[in-house]
Amino acid sequence: MNKGSDKTLVDVRHLKQYFNINTGWFRSKPLKAVDDVSFSIKKGETLGLVGESGCGKTTVGRSILHLYKPTGGDVFFDGRPVKSKADIAELRKKATMVFQDPYSSLNPRMTVSDIIGEPLDIHKAYSNRAERQERILELMDQVGLNSEHASRYAHEFSGGQRQRIGIARALSLNPEFIVCDEPVSALDVSIQAQVINMFVELQEKMDLTYLFIAHDILVVRHISDRIAVMYLGKMVELADAAEIYNHPLHPYTQSLMSAVPQPDPIVAKANKRIVLTGDIPSPLNAPSGCPFRTRCKYACERCAESMPEFNEAAPGHFVACHRIGEI
Repeated sequence: MNKGSDKTLVDVRHLKQYFNINTGWFRSKPLKAVDDVSFSIKKGETLGLVGESGCGKTTVGRSILHLYKPTGGDVFFDGRPVKSKADIAELRKKATMVFQDPYSSLNPRMTVSDIIGEPLDIHKAYSNRAERQERILELMDQVGLNSEHASRYAHEFSGGQRQRIGIARALSLNPEFIVCDEPVSALDVSIQAQVINMFVELQEKMDLTYLFIAHDILVVRHISDRIAVMYLGKMVELADAAEIYNHPLHPYTQSLMSAVPQPDPIVAKANKRIVLTGDIPSPLNAPSGCPFRTRCKYACERCAESMPEFNEAAPGHFVACHRIGEI
């Protein structure tokens, strides 16, 4: 973990990402995958982003990099807005992504050398072939791959090795910011720790900034400086990793944290699991007001009438809940 600096590298303001879904008879309805999400990441920091499947975590990461064109809101990188094609092209030299599935994110028809060298080719980041090859071998060494692997194809490698190839590709242009989209969820547990530790070492060595998206809260806590929690396209809580782990304020975050396995059997026995009741709403037909109210035991009429504002409940601890002072 790196505590980062005071300089804000990525600033996301009121980000919205809607997808029009065909509902039949030439009608469509917007699916609000990301709805009015705001946060910032300081240079050298790791912000963990957690939430259940379908809450919009991956869409946030892709929208920041403009792999999806945002429906609304603004993204600032290093103090500059990212809007025009020239802005996006410049952003992609400094920001990149490590994808979740190491099996589908690598081209099976390309050698390891060509996969890692593709960003160098696109941005013409070398003066001759020898310089290109030298850079590729340097990147392979950084992520723990042997130089003789360069001429092989992706299908010849294990899942962990494939993810290392993806990480080497992401590092090829010396980026400042990397969106890590559940980079260890498809790997064996024994390999996960190696890859996580490599992310930490690379961050310290290259002064990298991460948006680390994951399901596993223990993994996120290990690598993150701060943690943000999403639910149904909305950000419901944001705080320092230790603070959100030990003192969650939002009812949804409290439920998530109660499900984290405890290695100490005495602590595990004393831990009270908070089981959510009610129906899981569809993003296409999200409930009015607070999206979590249909599963929240503290929900009241006010929760159905309006979405709570994302306010600072304690220094550095932000939460979106109408009843935060009562529960």
